[in-house]
Amino acid sequence: MKLGLNLSFAVKRWMKPEVLAAMCREIFDVNYVQFTWDLIDPWWPGDVRDEFAGQYARAFEKRGIEIGATFGGLASYSYPQLLAPDPKMRDVSETFFKRAIDLTRAMGVKAVGTPIGGMDYADARDPETRAALYREALERIRRLAEYGRQKGLDHMEIEVTPLITEFPHSPETSIRLMKDLEGSAIPVKLLIDWGHALFKPLLKEEADISLWFKTCKDYIAAIHLQQTDGQWDRHWDFTNPDGTLTPEYIVEKTKEAGLENIVSYLEVVTIFEDDDDHVLDGMKKSMELLRRACAS
Repeated sequence: MKLGLNLSFAVKRWMKPEVLAAMCREIFDVNYVQFTWDLIDPWWPGDVRDEFAGQYARAFEKRGIEIGATFGGLASYSYPQLLAPDPKMRDVSETFFKRAIDLTRAMGVKAVGTPIGGMDYADARDPETRAALYREALERIRRLAEYGRQKGLDHMEIEVTPLITEFPHSPETSIRLMKDLEGSAIPVKLLIDWGHALFKPLLKEEADISLWFKTCKDYIAAIHLQQTDGQWDRHWDFTNPDGTLTPEYIVEKTKEAGLENIVSYLEVVTIFEDDDDHVLDGMKKSMELLRRACAS
């Protein structure tokens, strides 16, 4: 299994490019990282944004670490984005994602990913409004794919989320989205998150990673790893005793699905009040456990 690291653990903690890149090489010993927009806001003035994007890119390149994609973080996920209730808000979201593509290319990275967005309570429960928002989101994603093609992207990645108010949230809706986006200017693929895929309160019997992998295999571009209990979207590290997953099980199921050549990024999201050294210790031990499982 190709093991990588999403940089969300570093938000509000390790923000200096040289320091973060050195940690990823010397402490975590990873060859692949996924950059989070929580470290550089796509809305920053273009010259400032691109200056710091270049600093991160050079720091990781110097240590032989590949940035596989840039990806939306907590900040961008908190907004309704392409499924917002007002078209003006959706216009702004489309512009935001274009700026995220600009950020990605300033880093020399060729893939960008994000969840699509979230609907208002009433919109999500009205079949006509829900369908209309979905159709419009398809149009906007196609425009973003065309913009990405012009900027030199290879593909885009859409993350499956554990909410009924978002698209996609299940194996069926994931495949529907992929088929509805066929023929886009660049390929639009899926990112599967273990914690989202195993969210039992929403998915019930579909909270089965083998089902997810079997159904979506042809469209999976990347995978997020997290420790979870299946009851909430935990994003724990693998030292948490309340989790139900083991690194060995993750490696087994990934190989069984034939997805061992897809990068699986550990994505740990901590509370901001947690002690920095405690977070670092958990990350170090988690990467050691995952590396050991990969080598066995």
